[in-house]
Amino acid sequence: MDEIPRDQLSGALRRGEVKKHVAAIHVSGKLTLLQRKLSNVLLLNAYDTLISRSRHQIDARTLCLMIGYNSNDMDTLKQSLRGLAETVAEWDMLDEKGQQEWGVSSLLSYAKLKGGICEYAYSPALAEKLHDPKVFALINLNIQRRFTSGHALALYENCYRFVRTGSTGWWPLDLFRRLMGVEGSTYYETFKHLNAKIIKPAVAEVNKTSNILVTPETRKQGRVVTEIRFRIKENPQLAILDMDDGEGVRHGAVYARLREMGVSDRLARQWLASHGEEQVQEKLDYVESRKNVKSMVGYLTAALEGNFTVMPEPEAPAPSGRAERLRRILDAVKARTPTQRDADKRLFAGQLFDSRLREDFEKHGWMSPLNSTRIALFWEEMSPGLLAGLEDATVE
Repeated sequence: MDEIPRDQLSGALRRGEVKKHVAAIHVSGKLTLLQRKLSNVLLLNAYDTLISRSRHQIDARTLCLMIGYNSNDMDTLKQSLRGLAETVAEWDMLDEKGQQEWGVSSLLSYAKLKGGICEYAYSPALAEKLHDPKVFALINLNIQRRFTSGHALALYENCYRFVRTGSTGWWPLDLFRRLMGVEGSTYYETFKHLNAKIIKPAVAEVNKTSNILVTPETRKQGRVVTEIRFRIKENPQLAILDMDDGEGVRHGAVYARLREMGVSDRLARQWLASHGEEQVQEKLDYVESRKNVKSMVGYLTAALEGNFTVMPEPEAPAPSGRAERLRRILDAVKARTPTQRDADKRLFAGQLFDSRLREDFEKHGWMSPLNSTRIALFWEEMSPGLLAGLEDATVE
């Protein structure tokens, strides 16, 4: 009998075997909206190296931008980080051999701010759990920025993990109160109050704001509500725009070309999400047309993240000062993580109030001729000393 052509299937159907893996990580709901957004950005920033590195870094400006926090109030950021270090994450699951595993860890083992850099770490046990996509679903940051209620974001996170199964399963009300951060409140011991003040507003915001639609259902013992679950389905109005699992792009021709070149699945999806298929295809065509390129992937990375249209030719170099300035800036860009590079672009673009300047930056990226002076000043501020020794580092 012929094997199933898995390359023509999608999602769970592509797996060679079924592994029944029952898992859940419960994080105390007593996080502010800012803390909850902060925890997701920190996780996304660290995700690729969760297992291989014990410490992670992100600059504080990028961190504030990614959570939609535009304040210079570092005390609030410190308080939020302190809250994450004091928050307990608990898991209770069956492993692949059917053995029960229970564990508990602080959400962050430590965090520190120094020189404009936020350094932080997870405990090894929690990092292992967070890195397993069967256990924890990464939250789309574009979606989380829209939330205005911590309870709504908490509900979204706890429901989104079950989007493919269509239901959260039944939660005892005590567990649900803990997930929403209202355990211990006598007021919310009454289901009428819990429903009116927490469930209904949170459901309304999730359905309006996110890429899923949730419907609560309750179960009673006699007249008393004892359990709750949420039916889940994709929000047809937002699902296409905010897909973050990559299943759609994996069937595209551009994705296939990236994979053939040796680009990882995660990076290919990230490029397609950040730049769009048309721009990635344009850069692919350009890079593949070049001769004597030692690293096609490295060249493509520079083309996309530098967002240049025409590469500088050795036989016709730019003036030495400008060429060196540009080289240093593009090297600094390349050294950033994909998340940071995206934030850098948005941060710089947000400082351009002239539509002509914005259009030129959108077209040429960090090689924008109309913004060259502003770009130099921006990167000198981001990395003091980056352009040291260049006579025309910040002037035309």
